[in-house]
Amino acid sequence: MKITLLSIGKTSNKHLRSACDDYIKRLKNYIGFEEVLLADIPLGNSAAPQVISAKESERLLGKISGDSFVILLDESGLELKSGMLAKMLEDSMLRSVRQVVFIVGGAYGVDESIRKRADKIISLSAMTFTHQMARLIILEQIYRSFTIIKGEKYHHEGKF
Repeated sequence: MKITLLSIGKTSNKHLRSACDDYIKRLKNYIGFEEVLLADIPLGNSAAPQVISAKESERLLGKISGDSFVILLDESGLELKSGMLAKMLEDSMLRSVRQVVFIVGGAYGVDESIRKRADKIISLSAMTFTHQMARLIILEQIYRSFTIIKGEKYHHEGKF
């Protein structure tokens, strides 16, 4: 199985970028992993937010193969505990899913076409994060998932 993090916009903050790169390096010890960053449509553009979201969503859809298992990160999604995400990824491996794609939308989110394509919609928190921070958080959670699957000592839930 391969995991792809597909998102809009780059991580311009050098500290966040460095942390993202660290988790990507760690993840590659467990699974094939790829980060695909698509340029965002500038917010200064005169287009309405819905138009920007639709254009970005169309570009995202163009990068997803038909047999991919797609997980959209969205504030309205289901909040999962780390162990539940690990179980979802482990189940995907057991079902021989070829590719899992996590999607982080741009500043205006994604449109309905992405929601319809998503196999799961999850939320990182009831709070809102920048898409740059969301990328770092989901990278850490994917890494955490593999340490849970492998029974390693990174995750300490319920062990206090």
